[in-house]
Amino acid sequence: MNDSEFHQLADQLMSNIENAVDNFDGDSDIDCETNGGVLTLTFENGSKIVINRQEPFHQVWLATKTGGYHFNYRENEWHCDRSGKTFYTLLSEAATAQAGEEVSFD
Repeated sequence: MNDSEFHQLADQLMSNIENAVDNFDGDSDIDCETNGGVLTLTFENGSKIVINRQEPFHQVWLATKTGGYHFNYRENEWHCDRSGKTFYTLLSEAATAQAGEEVSFD
């Protein structure tokens, strides 16, 4: 993957997350803020999830209350380099735990 492809894929991922948060109709309030390639989700309880791009590695990193994850793009999805789980699976699990209700990014 070249830099241009990475930026396009990472931009699409961030856009998908922002759209999902904008369309979230649960009881919890989730704020979404993007600053310099870093997307931060803030939950009512003050907890945060941080998603950022690691350009030198062509990776996307996810930081949650339960840990940090690094994702590589393969097979048309972002996959965790340790567990193999997809980005949206781990993001949905973390957001659900931190919001206290079902949050899905699939």
